[in-house]
Amino acid sequence: MTRLIGSFAEISTRYDLALVDLWGCVHNGLAIYPAAEAALQAFRQEGGYVVLMTNAPRPRAAVQARLDEMGLARDAYDAIATSGDAAQEAMLMGSVGERVWHLGPEKDDGFFTDLPEWAAERAPITRVGFDEAEGIVCTGPFDELRETPDDYRGRFLSAKARGLKLLCANPDLVVDYGETRIYCAGALAQLYDAMGGESLYFGKPHPPIYDLARRLVSKAGLRFSEDRTIAIGDGIATDIQGGISEGIDTLLVTGGLAAGEFGPDPESPDAGLLTAWVARQGIHPGYAIARLR
Repeated sequence: MTRLIGSFAEISTRYDLALVDLWGCVHNGLAIYPAAEAALQAFRQEGGYVVLMTNAPRPRAAVQARLDEMGLARDAYDAIATSGDAAQEAMLMGSVGERVWHLGPEKDDGFFTDLPEWAAERAPITRVGFDEAEGIVCTGPFDELRETPDDYRGRFLSAKARGLKLLCANPDLVVDYGETRIYCAGALAQLYDAMGGESLYFGKPHPPIYDLARRLVSKAGLRFSEDRTIAIGDGIATDIQGGISEGIDTLLVTGGLAAGEFGPDPESPDAGLLTAWVARQGIHPGYAIARLR
């Protein structure tokens, strides 16, 4: 049964490592949540190690730059693991060919230009028009604020007929940008799969991003111990399912994507509604909290 807690400090001493989702937990796309920042700082001050683990379809440096712009203190975390980094590795290894069509907004161009040093040893990846492409790299809709997955049905029918694989750089279905809900690459990839196409996933809840987090922890000279690690996030099918699949404890932030399911006050989720909702999902986090604090 999911245990509802009031603060991360109630359970934090049980863990050495926290894998923490960003959007909906640490920020809302526009501003940092001060209480979340303070909770992570306190965990680190007690000796904990924090990996910010995001399905953002951008390399780590771009995510860190954005966090700096929003004002997240550098002492609130130790490392960043992004779906963009995990997916970029796969692209550079040729998972969807060497000539690819980029489906996504211009802000994600860094996925193709901010490359690791070892990329120089691989065959170059070239962005081309749809008709010339060997595969698709999807970082989201072209117009995140207006488009829906259905806007791409025609293009996806053509892609499926040509046998193109779609590399999904962000498995999230939706995120809340301030008060606006927008579709992510995961929603497009889900539609492509439903239409008979083949999508490849590298962010939560899929293994590649957790493998990346393990490498970051090992690089810091630490051991990734499943029984001393907790995954924190507001996505039941991504953050929580991913943590469960990796054999680690999970903490669901109820005030994020599913806030409306737990009563009128996001700061005080109804325990009965939470229990019923979790049962319907068939995914059972060990803990739940209104906000990361």
